[in-house]
Amino acid sequence: MSRRLIVGVATLALTMTTLTAPALADPVTGLPSSSFPLGEPGISKTAAKSLAPGVDYFTLKHGQSKDGYTVSVVVGGKDAFSEATAQSQAQAVQEAGFSPTIVKFTRPAVADFPAADYFMVRLGSWPLEKKAEAADVVKQLKDAGIGAKVDFTGDDGFQTTGPWSVRIITIDPRTFRGSLRSSIGTGVAKREKVSAMAASVKAIAGVNGGFFDIHTLTEFRGDPTGISVVGGKLLSEAVSGRVGLVLKGRTARVTELSSLVVARSNDGAAVAVTGLNRVPKPDELVMYTEELGRATPVDDGVEAVLDASGKVTEVRDPGAPVARGTRVLHGVGTAADWLWEHAGETATIKVTTQVTDLRTHKAIPLTPETNIIGGAIGLVRGGQISITAFRDGMANVNMILRRHPRTLAGVTKSGKLIIAVVDGRAPGTTVGASFFEAAQIMRWLGARDAVNLDGGGSSAMVIGKKVVNHPSDGVERGVGDALLIVGQP
Repeated sequence: MSRRLIVGVATLALTMTTLTAPALADPVTGLPSSSFPLGEPGISKTAAKSLAPGVDYFTLKHGQSKDGYTVSVVVGGKDAFSEATAQSQAQAVQEAGFSPTIVKFTRPAVADFPAADYFMVRLGSWPLEKKAEAADVVKQLKDAGIGAKVDFTGDDGFQTTGPWSVRIITIDPRTFRGSLRSSIGTGVAKREKVSAMAASVKAIAGVNGGFFDIHTLTEFRGDPTGISVVGGKLLSEAVSGRVGLVLKGRTARVTELSSLVVARSNDGAAVAVTGLNRVPKPDELVMYTEELGRATPVDDGVEAVLDASGKVTEVRDPGAPVARGTRVLHGVGTAADWLWEHAGETATIKVTTQVTDLRTHKAIPLTPETNIIGGAIGLVRGGQISITAFRDGMANVNMILRRHPRTLAGVTKSGKLIIAVVDGRAPGTTVGASFFEAAQIMRWLGARDAVNLDGGGSSAMVIGKKVVNHPSDGVERGVGDALLIVGQP
């Protein structure tokens, strides 16, 4: 009978703040005068710069490195599993001649997902300068048929002293005279660097937007995974109930959103358009706009081309560009049958679009000043931490608990927009943030409502033509959309 290994318990320190109101701002730096909310108590090292009237840029550094490396066993690409799996893996590690430890930890509950216990199998501890020794152990384990990885302990979500490197931009609508915009670059389907999108409109600054679909056809991997509105045009549909950042002129707010697009033929037949500028699912009707930026996907469906008035000018096979001034209804399966029956070349199709604010239950006017960035995870609502990881498709240990580079956006009670980029994945330099830590940072900065935008290698902050943070890929990555701060014409 195999010997049951002793479980070592790792204490997860979240150090949740108990602030009920934003910390007072320092009159010199403009940042809160209280201790940084993460790591050891203390005032952070900061610097400030004005980018334009009402637009301020801050750099912040806090903490010091005390973390090193360990080796974590990996099963099926994951390093956290059930106790039974941990026991069996630990036994295999022991039989390979090593001394493993089973680490039990709790992934804490978030607003829409309960807490759960997990187990890791780890062995060894090395300082930063001896990573090669940990890598050698990984190689030996793999030679024994055991999956493993070198794991930086500052990334795992357990207690750390940092350090953190954060870049912050605040936009005060009372004194800012430009506008806040979203951008999908040269096409919805394409990925483009924030710096290129910012340069195209001579933006003061910009950051990456929401998540984009990396699991679709290669040619469509710039498609935002949630709502996207650019200049009043709905270019990507909402995931109903998912949080988004609504920009109008100089103002910003965070809210949950839904969208509804309906195509109605002149014979009275109506059908929901369930996708915009993305690859269709079976039996789905998708609409492509001229902002798609490439040919429509090739499949066995059918397309109806609409002119600006909604008149069907052509019924065609898929796989052609979307001409300027037109829209294309693309149907597969039963949706293709609907187009054949109701969208012939003599038909007129009226397409109506509505975006609804689910907090107010009112439609959002889609004017040229309206821009919306979705694909986000809720962090703070009404001044309290409220992480909506399950609703937003991110309810797992990796996203909730582990530290990653983060791009964050929040709005204060007075209407000020706060944008923050937390660099990460740089052992000894900056550790990134978990969802909980990201929420604490935004509350500390004064956000009443805040969201987590895309992060990881996508996190980028651009000022003028320069990327001012340190993207974890080593170079700036192309992304699906961006949030831009544009000066007065």
